[in-house]
Amino acid sequence: MRSVRLLAPALAALLLLTGCTETGAQDTTADQGFVNGDGAVAQWDRPTTQPVTFSGKTISGTDFSSKRYLGKVVVVNFWYAGCPPCRAEAPTLNSLATKYAGDVQFVGVNVTDDRATAAGFERTYRSTYPSIVDQEGNASVQLAFASSKPPKAVPSTLVLDRKGRVTARIVGLANKSILDTLIQDAVDGNAA
Repeated sequence: MRSVRLLAPALAALLLLTGCTETGAQDTTADQGFVNGDGAVAQWDRPTTQPVTFSGKTISGTDFSSKRYLGKVVVVNFWYAGCPPCRAEAPTLNSLATKYAGDVQFVGVNVTDDRATAAGFERTYRSTYPSIVDQEGNASVQLAFASSKPPKAVPSTLVLDRKGRVTARIVGLANKSILDTLIQDAVDGNAA
């Protein structure tokens, strides 16, 4: 609950700036395919899910399995190459992945691109963590998180605790300081 109190002023400012809909969800534009505005943040004192397990082939062709990272905090980011907010948040994700290297595993989930397009994005933005090409796996990673994020909410970033349970979610462009706080809370065990 400490983090929620710390984040309250920032969240209030974000709500004023983002123009949320009546339901509190971010405005989405179907023909654009991405979530507009800054990220809507949710953090829970207790995880909202049972442990989520997922796996898939990374852009480099290696196998990724969340089971390998049980005992670590995992940050999962859903993205695709043509998404302007995804490009805008790439430096934030890379910076935080470097900051938490060894303690937190970051993984991207590319939701629409073929392997070559996704690889081009990773080269351009110098990604420091692996990404799964989910459309080649019949969207199995997206299905694994179906109860944790809106289906077409891209970008979205989820923070999983050491047991693989969702403790926080950002729908839309991730703010660096807010995501940093959500990750640190999970590392410290304050999110669950």
